[in-house]
Amino acid sequence: MHSVELLLDPVTDLAVREAWQRLARAGLPSLAAHRHPTNRPHLTLATADTLAPDTRARLEEALAALPLPVRLDGLVRFHGRRHVLAWAVRPDDALLRLHRTVWRTLREAPGSGRPHPLHAPGRWVPHLTLGRGARPAAAVSEADVLPQAPGTPPGVLTGRWTGARTYDAQSRTTDRLGP
Repeated sequence: MHSVELLLDPVTDLAVREAWQRLARAGLPSLAAHRHPTNRPHLTLATADTLAPDTRARLEEALAALPLPVRLDGLVRFHGRRHVLAWAVRPDDALLRLHRTVWRTLREAPGSGRPHPLHAPGRWVPHLTLGRGARPAAAVSEADVLPQAPGTPPGVLTGRWTGARTYDAQSRTTDRLGP
């Protein structure tokens, strides 16, 4: 499986990594413990079984919209087989348009397989994963984990989406996409 992911500017990327460290210091599940060289803060837009060259070219065209603004705003929790603690991404119209274009491109590409339903427009919950594990991090608050800029509540941060990549889950490798 291949995912299409957006990447953050260096300052915002560092803020996410610092949140990973705060979780780790508290003894909670954190992506700081994930040492694979491809591990970095990212936003998954959609997935596909394969990425043919013509599909990549269409994705590159869509990703020419970068850079785009990002607004991070508070914690979000997902419960299921694994509990996920994440930093919520509040999408603007430009991000939603980009997401729909990437989703449609992958859905319509021959051989791309069945798209993951949680990435479908209208169901997609944009977020940056901070940690995931067998137990929930229910007692964690924004003030415990997320930075606070002067004059804003904890966990509100603005930055930019400055790059994109694909991640190949089989080979565990990444490849740059877009500008």
